[in-house]
Amino acid sequence: MKQEKPIAAERLRAFFHPRSIAVVGASDASRWSTYLVQNLKASNLAGPLYLINPRRSQVHGQATLPRLSDLPEPVDLAFVMVPTAQVLPVVAEGATRGIRHFVILTAGFRETGPEGAAQERELLTFAQAHDLLILGPNGNGFINATAGITPYGLPINFPLRSGPVAVILQSGALASAVLAFAQAHAIGLSLLVSLGNEGMISVCDVLEYLLNDARTRAVALFLESIRQPEALRRLAARALAQRCALVVLKVGRSEAGSRSAAAHTGALVGNAAVNEAALRQLGLISVSSLEDLLTTAALAAYYGPLPGRRLGAVTPSGGACDLIADRAQEEGLLLPAWSGETCERLRAVLPPFATPHNPLDVTGYVVVDGTLQQRALAIVREDPQLDFVLNVVSIDGLRRPTPESQQALLSQYEHLAELVHTSARPIVLVSNTCVDLPAAMLPVVERTGLHIMAGLEHGLRALGRLLWWSEQLGQPQQPDQEEAAPTPALTLDRAGLPASLEGRWSEVRTRPLLERAGIPVVPAQLVHSPAEALTAAHHYGFPVALKLQSPAVLHKSDIGGVALNLRNDEEVASAFQRLLTVARQHVPESAFEGMLVSPMRQSGCELLVSVFADQVWGLTLTVGLGGLWAEVLHDLALRPLPLTRREILAMLAELRGFPLLRGLRHQPSVNLERLSAVIYQITLLAQALAPYLEILEINPLLANGDQVEVLDALIIWRSAPHKGERSLTSPIPG
Repeated sequence: MKQEKPIAAERLRAFFHPRSIAVVGASDASRWSTYLVQNLKASNLAGPLYLINPRRSQVHGQATLPRLSDLPEPVDLAFVMVPTAQVLPVVAEGATRGIRHFVILTAGFRETGPEGAAQERELLTFAQAHDLLILGPNGNGFINATAGITPYGLPINFPLRSGPVAVILQSGALASAVLAFAQAHAIGLSLLVSLGNEGMISVCDVLEYLLNDARTRAVALFLESIRQPEALRRLAARALAQRCALVVLKVGRSEAGSRSAAAHTGALVGNAAVNEAALRQLGLISVSSLEDLLTTAALAAYYGPLPGRRLGAVTPSGGACDLIADRAQEEGLLLPAWSGETCERLRAVLPPFATPHNPLDVTGYVVVDGTLQQRALAIVREDPQLDFVLNVVSIDGLRRPTPESQQALLSQYEHLAELVHTSARPIVLVSNTCVDLPAAMLPVVERTGLHIMAGLEHGLRALGRLLWWSEQLGQPQQPDQEEAAPTPALTLDRAGLPASLEGRWSEVRTRPLLERAGIPVVPAQLVHSPAEALTAAHHYGFPVALKLQSPAVLHKSDIGGVALNLRNDEEVASAFQRLLTVARQHVPESAFEGMLVSPMRQSGCELLVSVFADQVWGLTLTVGLGGLWAEVLHDLALRPLPLTRREILAMLAELRGFPLLRGLRHQPSVNLERLSAVIYQITLLAQALAPYLEILEINPLLANGDQVEVLDALIIWRSAPHKGERSLTSPIPG
């Protein structure tokens, strides 16, 4: 059960800034209670902390109160950890006492099945009726690092480091792992929220609150499901406009989920691929590990958008140079040669056995001359052929410092900080490995304001993703002017469609709908006898194709239901009899529609174009080159609708087989504007059919120069066919 309206940012601000808290269910026997109370006592809670326990007069060394009704005054927040059956009575008692905000750690609700779901609905119905706000249930609470307030039910290592990165998690226990990584790498947090079941406060509610928080410059999201796609779409656009990076780790993968596998699309496109494509379309940065989640969000928060892909790297290790070069190529980063002036200046400071290449190895001579790398960095940062600089810092071998060595380390990094903060180009710092920052480094980064990415592997991957996001900021977020308000290809309602919009439609039933929408379709005639097939073949001219038609067999080639390149009367007659035998073996008599005769198309590029109804994102376009490219190599591009022609062209350009469309080895190129216009028209038809459509699949769509034609198509409707539906097909001839 979700709030009908978004929760106002000011209401959430009050929720996340409580001055007084009551812990209901506090107990020395509960580790949750122990951790929570320790966290709260170590925090900056401005007002009183009350512990509620009806059976113990003292818990955690503090006097208790029996009930919330015994509070001397209403508290700003009640943290509830009582058995499931007692949660609603506790919340009701709190509401009577004037408490409006609750964190519910207790599990046993929707996540356990129908009975728990009913209890959760009852709880949330009461909360909405009494203007209460609940985080959870089944959540660990939150950490407001900016304010130093920590109603959170798992251990926290103090002191907290506040900063520009916020974290929203749909997982409870992983919040502690995320917090530990952030603390180990000096990533400052503004807010960390463990949502639990998202009964009232949702991902999008917290995200909207954070977009109103000027201190938050990037948000890391750990998502198990996407429950409010339209709200997320709206907030993603706002985040791009505000240049606030949203970094997403979406878990929960399946090959095809519950989507129908009757069409090729169902077998080729999994839920994970749709989510990744949708998030990319919205300008969200997708990652695949917790380390990348925090590393990328921190990079975005501390450095902001990067100006371009031309990278200059400085390191004291030749091996690190090789790692950077390899990973840079994989991430699409460019390593231009130094300018002539830069080379001359570098030769003046480098030892004679060093070579001024990019990436730059200043060599192990840094052991002799501790200023060498920073002097080289001061030169490299001024190279006009660079967009930004990557400087590798060595933190792995730092020992427990003496006061003297700690001061020397601080002086070294203060000079580095001056280079970083005064540079006309961004200077990004990275360690060699994803090792925790040594204790000696923590006060150094605190004092200098430097941020060091966690290792070359995660760091270079984060740079690639941040550069992609930076480029999205320069893309127009509104459709092209001529496509600003696309009109559906057809204004369709049930009255304007055939009587039966159910089950599966073969090509012969789908073709009229495509033609009505102005989508070019290869000519064809439905026939029911060899004589009719010969008449049609002579009408089109040889060679021709013959295809079995039945809603029961959508993958005709799998059962031998297609005959191609038929060049004379004998071949047509023979193929008809063979396909008729196939039909009798595989198709119920009532489901046989006949054979379709069409002229052969001898050359061109075949594409798979499909629109399917995703359970989360709605109608989604899939485009790929047909045959081997789609089925074996999974060379596909996906986007939720609606789309512009420009976006469709971008999808085509993403395909690994795109050079085939551009013309390869003297083969003619495809008119991409014409191709994208036809695909665009297919999407408009799908949108007009949206209330009823499950899948509209064109496979293949043939593109040959300026000519673009549908060669085969099918539709799967959302509703199941009615029992006893009257067949509109012809009987199988004897």
